[in-house]
Amino acid sequence: MKRYKIYCLLGLLPFQLLLTSCSEEELSKESVIKVDQVSFTPFDYWLERNYVAPYNIEFKYRYEDNESDMDYYTIPARYEAAVKLAHVVKYLCLESYDEVGGIAFTRAYFPKLIFTIGEWEYRNNGTYILGTAEGGRKILLSGVNYIEQYVKNSEELNHYYLKTIHHEFTHILNQTVSYSADFQLITGSSYVADKWNQSPYDTGNLSRGFISAYAQHSPEEDFAELLSMFVCNSPEQWAKWMEQAGTEGARLIMTKFDMVNSYMKESFSIDLETLRTVVQRRQQDITLGRIDLDDLSN
Repeated sequence: MKRYKIYCLLGLLPFQLLLTSCSEEELSKESVIKVDQVSFTPFDYWLERNYVAPYNIEFKYRYEDNESDMDYYTIPARYEAAVKLAHVVKYLCLESYDEVGGIAFTRAYFPKLIFTIGEWEYRNNGTYILGTAEGGRKILLSGVNYIEQYVKNSEELNHYYLKTIHHEFTHILNQTVSYSADFQLITGSSYVADKWNQSPYDTGNLSRGFISAYAQHSPEEDFAELLSMFVCNSPEQWAKWMEQAGTEGARLIMTKFDMVNSYMKESFSIDLETLRTVVQRRQQDITLGRIDLDDLSN
């Protein structure tokens, strides 16, 4: 950025007057720069104990323009909704990875910033963004203000929040350790980019070898969808999808999934079947109300 300077030549008399005037004035000790002062809430102290201290993760629930995407109309997350989401992320994601891979894994790889907004980011093609991952350091979670109506239903909790977190975390792991280029060759000619939500690609994805319609977007999204859909759903649901996919579709999906599973084992010592078991157990704790999502005392 260029910095412009303005120079002015002062005459002798005005300069003398200026010196006299300045010498008689005292500079104010109060800064003219005002910084917004935020009072700590019980939630802030809870986040210090449960996010910052164990993981060095900042969970931002107050709205900040510089963390938001100016291409979308966004609103702040409500305090009560953000409290619930913070509990869900901690119990279902951070502590699930702690249980399977050890807390050192979570500390090393989970992004250091989680930013929340109250509404979804709506696009002009009929879709909306549930979350994003940026440069391995930040996860955006949108639609926080709806969590109260979804938290008791496992399918909705998965669709709107849990799957998003695992999906975006997978992208971050991929940015840390690349997966084999052979992955994209399995269904290489079938990726359709932004057409994934348009006819005929919005249906029949299983028989074409994709675990979800969005997996057809690109190899990167396919990889992340396979991991997140596997760990967020029961073995019975996965088996049902494989049956619906048919022989060829199931073969393609499982060939790709085996590569995802091998990648996680070899790169991070994470077994996805073990992770799924842990996530499913913890998810049931949430939906059955065994975990108090409003408790800020611990």
